[in-house]
Amino acid sequence: MSSDTPEQTRRSGAVAAADERPAGRAAGRRVPAPRSDGSPRSRAPLAVAAAVAAVGAALTSYLPVAVVLGLAQLTEDAGSPTGALRAGLTGWLLGHGVPLRTDAGPIGLAPLALTALVVWRLARAGVHVSRATGARGGRSPRQALVSAGTVGAGYALLGVLAALLTGGAAAPLRAGVSFALLGTLAALVGAVRITGVARLFAERAPAVLRDGVRTGLVAGLLLLASGAGAAGLAVATGGGDAADMIGAYRTGVAGQAGIILVSLAYAPNAMIWSTSYLLGPGFAVGADTAVRTSEVSVGALPAVPLLAGLPRGPMDGLGAGLLAVPVLAGMAAGWLLARRVLRLAAEDRTPSGWGSLLGPAAIAGPVAGVLLGVAAALSGGPLGGGRLAEMGPVAWQVGAVTTAVVAASALLGAAATRVLTRPAAR
Repeated sequence: MSSDTPEQTRRSGAVAAADERPAGRAAGRRVPAPRSDGSPRSRAPLAVAAAVAAVGAALTSYLPVAVVLGLAQLTEDAGSPTGALRAGLTGWLLGHGVPLRTDAGPIGLAPLALTALVVWRLARAGVHVSRATGARGGRSPRQALVSAGTVGAGYALLGVLAALLTGGAAAPLRAGVSFALLGTLAALVGAVRITGVARLFAERAPAVLRDGVRTGLVAGLLLLASGAGAAGLAVATGGGDAADMIGAYRTGVAGQAGIILVSLAYAPNAMIWSTSYLLGPGFAVGADTAVRTSEVSVGALPAVPLLAGLPRGPMDGLGAGLLAVPVLAGMAAGWLLARRVLRLAAEDRTPSGWGSLLGPAAIAGPVAGVLLGVAAALSGGPLGGGRLAEMGPVAWQVGAVTTAVVAASALLGAAATRVLTRPAAR
């Protein structure tokens, strides 16, 4: 005979009924799933995200240009906010590679420091759009291309508008094309990184190709760093002439500060020209001129502080030792490649063959050649009509010489590192 109370009996029946429920019904209960970064509720419309990102990138790259050029044209009785805004638009367009029409002739020498700022902001725009549309970490090349293409389309409209506001100083069609290309490519850099597409390609690429691209980029950056050092040394030794040129502009302290900032905007151009000088092809500072290690032929030059560091004549004496800098840069890249390959082989306890070293070293040459060739092409352009219509190095010459120098020196550096490291490894 049971002594359970009626309340206990009811509770036991409820528990038994719960135990007898079908398992499928229990499994079918809806449980809120955790929200991910790419959930539909967290996504923004693609057009809205791209428009906001493109406008933000444009403003953050335009405002510094307007301030700098406003200071550069500032005098005691000249300069106005309207003039500074219009000058900022023309300089901003020039930084995107859009040539300007002037009474003295076309100006197409882009200040690469501004171009670098623009590329950085557009890359961030690609990151923001990919995040806003839920493409982060999706590893989808299509999503990366769509995000970058939408940013480029919106940026192209801004370029056309800026060209129209300059009053004919720039062609709207050319501005739209330049802004679309630069906007799409730069945004794609940020999009492929945040979506994981870059890592996906790196994982699927052969190890020889990955190491070769890495080594070529390292060699190219070392060459550019060498060029920057040589250009800085040249400007420092000609600092007196540069100060006299700046003082010749009767613009007051604010105007001279603006001129210095404009000169700094062209510092990357001088770095690339100096790298071309060390490699051998040299560069031009006007029609029928040449600045090489074996020849310096220039005429009358504009009063630009950066040009104060031009060499006076062919390189000789101790200065000839600078010719070895490109070879040393390539050997350093080969040394870093060999150290990395040998270290990974030691960690995996697998022998490393010569192919894992010589293959990437050979690939490094063309990679560095493309990098320096593109940089040389971007660094030049006309600075007016007449004899100033040719400024900068010849791109294909820089690319060809860089390819040969880096490939040979990286092979030498990698092979020497392996030969000298093997006895120590044993």
